[in-house]
Amino acid sequence: MSGAWAYFDTSALVKRYIREPGSQKLRALLRRYRVLSSAVMPVEAVSAFSRRHAGGDLTARDFQAIIAQLEKDRAHWDLVEVTSEVLSRAEDLVRRTPLRTLDAIHVASVLTIQRAAGLRYAFVTADVVQRDAATGLSLDLVWLE
Repeated sequence: MSGAWAYFDTSALVKRYIREPGSQKLRALLRRYRVLSSAVMPVEAVSAFSRRHAGGDLTARDFQAIIAQLEKDRAHWDLVEVTSEVLSRAEDLVRRTPLRTLDAIHVASVLTIQRAAGLRYAFVTADVVQRDAATGLSLDLVWLE
């Protein structure tokens, strides 16, 4: 893993734990970049895994293994706090774009951390609406689908 950071939204990181289109590309990116994401991402990911488990797509054993791996991985991530600045920016984004709440928080988080750090980060997503918003905001997009 490099010392470089990239911002990964939940739709991207879920591919770390469940094989689906884009998983191979995501794994290559995880070898190249350190993970930066929103503090809401682990909750959003567990919710996605819980829905798949409840729907029968994941066995209880697989679900528990994914949750255990997520907890291990989390120790290596840098999670952006959901501050009043992030929320204000997210609110502005939902007014101007079709982003939904959590997607807007992700985009607002990367915009806020870029401004604070004076750096640009790759924005990794597999979500079409986030992709379009990121493109419109001139983020350094990495598309996984």
